[in-house]
Amino acid sequence: MSETVLHAAYLVAALCFIVALKGLSTPRYARAGNLVGAAGMTIAVVAVLGSGGIDHLWPILGAIAFGTAVGVPAARGVKMTAIPQMVALFNGVGGAAAALVAIIEFLGVESGVGVLAATVFSVLVGCVSFSGSVTTFLKLQELMTTRPVTFRFGRELSIAVALGCLALGVAVMVTSSDPLLISLAVAGLVLGVLFVLPVGGADVPIAISLLNAFTGLAVTATGYVLGSTLLIVSGTLVGASGTLLTRLMAKAMGRPLTKILFGAFTARAQQAVTAGDRSVRSGTVDDVAIMLRYARNVVVVPGYGLAVAQAQHNLHELAELLKTRGVNVDYGIHAVAGRMPGHMNVLLAEANVPYEQLKEMDEVNSVLGSTDVALVVGANDVVNPAARDQPESPLYGMPIIDVDKARAVVFLKRSMRPGFAGTDNDLLYNERTTMLFGDAKDSLTKLVAAVKQL
Repeated sequence: MSETVLHAAYLVAALCFIVALKGLSTPRYARAGNLVGAAGMTIAVVAVLGSGGIDHLWPILGAIAFGTAVGVPAARGVKMTAIPQMVALFNGVGGAAAALVAIIEFLGVESGVGVLAATVFSVLVGCVSFSGSVTTFLKLQELMTTRPVTFRFGRELSIAVALGCLALGVAVMVTSSDPLLISLAVAGLVLGVLFVLPVGGADVPIAISLLNAFTGLAVTATGYVLGSTLLIVSGTLVGASGTLLTRLMAKAMGRPLTKILFGAFTARAQQAVTAGDRSVRSGTVDDVAIMLRYARNVVVVPGYGLAVAQAQHNLHELAELLKTRGVNVDYGIHAVAGRMPGHMNVLLAEANVPYEQLKEMDEVNSVLGSTDVALVVGANDVVNPAARDQPESPLYGMPIIDVDKARAVVFLKRSMRPGFAGTDNDLLYNERTTMLFGDAKDSLTKLVAAVKQL
């Protein structure tokens, strides 16, 4: 393949990545954007393989075949509830790959100061991204506690490890020592774990977004080490988009990023809140069906529980049935509902819910005061008034969907278990709140049948 054709292929691949990001910015074109991005990656891989001068071609092709054999079934078989965990793992693998390539290049070639600096950066940031992403996976999968993990002198240890990483990085640049670079990689792995441990509950998706930006920066540095323009461009796109997404999510949480990541070190101990003598009003399917059927305006607020129950199709069927009965139905979508950005948008798009019915938080909050029924399906933290009223709550400061302003609130929940943030929700005990306990899919199916009888 000639140099001109190679660079033209790289340019087309880079354009595909840019178009893909644009498409992924809206649910309407997200699927097409994903396909364009995949096409760009295919072009990039074919161009690299056809460029000539590649050593160990067959092992590389074998590794690609193995990765395809593992990745395709894993991606096709993953449940909607597990997509955030899969994203975390894929992101971690990207960071590890960038670090490994930089290490191998360092071991085989003597480099100048600029390349040494890029190598140190790629190894450190890539290792932080890898171990941090694995830790977020463990939290999301609930293989470890989802609450912030802090311990005595934890902040001091994190600072010491970070300073140690900086010292090792400088030492590597001065001495070009292989053992010191390996030590830097190990220290980076430790730092990644310490970085994510204090992040808990609803803040984990923000950590994933930030680690995604880290991976992009590590890839950019590795591209500089290898002299690959395509890696530099693609890594920069990932780093920039991940950084912007992190800022947008932090804004949606209503707290500065530093408080989200490190607030657990300075947070006051929160007393456990129990229901005590408080009671909840539990309704039947028929009770809720009557409330919905004779309402004029209904706002549906979906959450992670909807994904767990895989009840998005049943919810859409109920909404369409109510609309045929003259009820106006909208969906209130919180920016951080679920376990990843856009989780609810993806879930409802799978059920063919019209995009026009999905209202962002600010828009839906403006009409909740005149809403007859707010139907909360599997959400908890994003409607918890503690975010407004309780400074000691881990949710305090996060903008929420103000379902408590509706004339009536219906909660579809399996139990009284708190949300992902681990804090109780006073709204469940409100006199205007009706609880409909059970699996969301089963409850919605029964509601559809009951509304049809009215």
